[in-house]
Amino acid sequence: MKSALLSDLGTEIVIPICAVIGIVFSLVQWYLVSLVKLSPENGGYSPKNEKNNGCHDSLVEEEEGINDQNVVVRCAEIQNAISEGATSFLFTEYQYVGIFMVAFAVLIFLFLGSVEGFSTKSQPCTYNKEKMCKPALATAIFSTISFLLGAVTSVVSGFLGMKIATYANARTTLEARKGVGKAFITAFRSGAVMGFLLAANGLLVLYVTINLFKLYYGDDWEGLFEAITGYGLGGSSMALFGRVGGGIYTKAADVGADLVGKVERNIPEDDPRNPAVIADNVGDNVGDIAGMGSDLFGSYAESSCAALVVASISSFGLDHDFTSMCYPLLISSMGILVCLITTLFATDFFEIKAVKEIEPSLKNQLIISTALMTVGIAIVTWTCLPSSFTIFNFGTQKVVKNWQLFLCVAIGLWAGLIIGFVTEYYTSNAYSPVQDVADACRTGAATNVIFGLALGYKSVIIPIFAIAIAIFVSFSFAAMYGIAVAALGMLSTIATGLAIDAYGPISDNAGGIAEMAGMSHRIRERTDALDAAGNTTAAIGKGFAIGSAALVSLALFGAFVSRAAISTVDVLTPQVFIGLIVGAMLPYWFSAMTMKSVGSAALKMVEEVRRQFNTIPGLMEGLAKPDYATCVKISTDASIKEMIPPGALVMLTPLIVGIFFGVETLSGVLAGALVSGVQIAISASNTGGAWDNAKKYIEAGASEHARTLGPKGSEPHKAAVIGDTIGDPLKDTSGPSLNILIKLMAVESLVFAPFFATHGGILFKIF
Repeated sequence: MKSALLSDLGTEIVIPICAVIGIVFSLVQWYLVSLVKLSPENGGYSPKNEKNNGCHDSLVEEEEGINDQNVVVRCAEIQNAISEGATSFLFTEYQYVGIFMVAFAVLIFLFLGSVEGFSTKSQPCTYNKEKMCKPALATAIFSTISFLLGAVTSVVSGFLGMKIATYANARTTLEARKGVGKAFITAFRSGAVMGFLLAANGLLVLYVTINLFKLYYGDDWEGLFEAITGYGLGGSSMALFGRVGGGIYTKAADVGADLVGKVERNIPEDDPRNPAVIADNVGDNVGDIAGMGSDLFGSYAESSCAALVVASISSFGLDHDFTSMCYPLLISSMGILVCLITTLFATDFFEIKAVKEIEPSLKNQLIISTALMTVGIAIVTWTCLPSSFTIFNFGTQKVVKNWQLFLCVAIGLWAGLIIGFVTEYYTSNAYSPVQDVADACRTGAATNVIFGLALGYKSVIIPIFAIAIAIFVSFSFAAMYGIAVAALGMLSTIATGLAIDAYGPISDNAGGIAEMAGMSHRIRERTDALDAAGNTTAAIGKGFAIGSAALVSLALFGAFVSRAAISTVDVLTPQVFIGLIVGAMLPYWFSAMTMKSVGSAALKMVEEVRRQFNTIPGLMEGLAKPDYATCVKISTDASIKEMIPPGALVMLTPLIVGIFFGVETLSGVLAGALVSGVQIAISASNTGGAWDNAKKYIEAGASEHARTLGPKGSEPHKAAVIGDTIGDPLKDTSGPSLNILIKLMAVESLVFAPFFATHGGILFKIF
């Protein structure tokens, strides 16, 4: 077998350099955003900065009130309130999550250390009994360290994302006075800051961790990469609490604000008279930004860990070929460079001049990054892999060619693009599915709900076929390693995906600030146009997250089956089948918990908003200020309290099943949860996204059909608001959290596999 073209020294230079380039690029983007000043001096308007800014478009012409100093001051005040609320919530959440983190780290150490009775003697390797590997106690210690590193990186990723988003929201509003193009660039650059910081940090921390662990493990790569799996577990466990807690916070506020404000009081969205309006805008940052950042970091960490574990027991690990071993990290490194070029297409090479160009520009980001990344994967594959090698395949070594591995990564990448486009088709109001849902509002909320549910179920079909084809092709070529790198292919453009995803909540916040600051309706129209495109891109981001979660989960499942020494998973055996049917039920149980949490928190919010409207004199007339702080407290208290039961369900299930029923039943649970969880997650996210955009379609009144359903306040519009309100917890709480459920249970089972294989199945041993 010929060795790779890239030397080990080259690999050790390339990976950290690419990560540093990503961090530097994100800092440059942050600097460019910071040039928009949140102080009255910014009020001055310079025509020379406005060349080619689309003055012919009705939503892009220069705003007359651009020198209004009071608007800038008001925007700064509102931004400060949102930032303080988000920071306060995340600090409270992280205090609770920190306690869990320490407790679970202790659990990892005790369970894995007890496999060999806390022995410090070397032991025969799991897959090669003739070789001696480091003691189980070492695996326990290093798995605990990597878990803590993954958890901290995940928390930092989410927190930095929130800080960037709250820094950029008011700046986007102020730029909207100059035109939709300027506002778009500010929002997109801010999203890019988060995307590149997260992708580069995730890569750098993982790479440094591997090299530090290598100092102890030396040639024992099997033990080294088993210990690294804790990194994925740490990332995903924090993401679960971030997604669930943030999702409950944002939707409790959103539902409360919409039901009382828009339906009962007939006031606009984000009207400053609405007591829940600050909590609603805070929620966008803690749920859609911080939660989503931690979620995608978790997917990235897990897919890398799954690929590394399988590679360590294949010819890469057995021959100690460091460059080939780092193939997953080199793909991510190439992804950072590709996404950097792609971002420039949106911010520098082409300028948005009209509202209708916003959505195509974001769509082009996906197409350009996928096309460039395909070339990037080819370069990485041909320079970093030998022409032929072997991959571990459930006890045997399968011979694989480098072009086959290229196809595995590429099919994952292109499956991600297909899922993104299908998601866009079903959730964008530019296409017939959402327009049909909007049309159903003519006859009330019931028909709107029926059409929306049908749309969600139908939207599952093509993504599942795309995932199924990706699984079949990648497994046929390179067994479980093929599936792991297919997941990495889908996540290789994570920086661009996150930039597009974060752009949505930033635009949403910008619109809220414009409304609260009393800016003209033309500014609000511009921010609404940005927000509508952002809604669709958020749905696309969720589609990517769910698709990659399915592949990651399957790769982790394969690694778990190998590590637990299960020869076959036979569905016909009762131990496996009971696991399968219980596993398929878990996503429903989890969704029930999160939906009810949002419902009960929203109930308190609705009552509080009604109370304020009824008891504060002059509130509706705009003569008195509402009590925003009480609504923020309701959301914070509810989300902290309610995030614990769903989190406990996910974290405890593998432990209980593994200890009492054994690894075979646990393999059934993981398979069942994966199969049903993916379907529910896709349909929930797309149903919610479609209802939201059906409401926006009516509000915008951009077509003749939309105008027959409007205006705001009409009966069809009220029916659309009710549909949107039902969809809120589906698309922002239950749906996105389910992909973490399927990944987290799989990676947790993988980390604890040695303990379950040695001491698990207590009940079956007794009877």
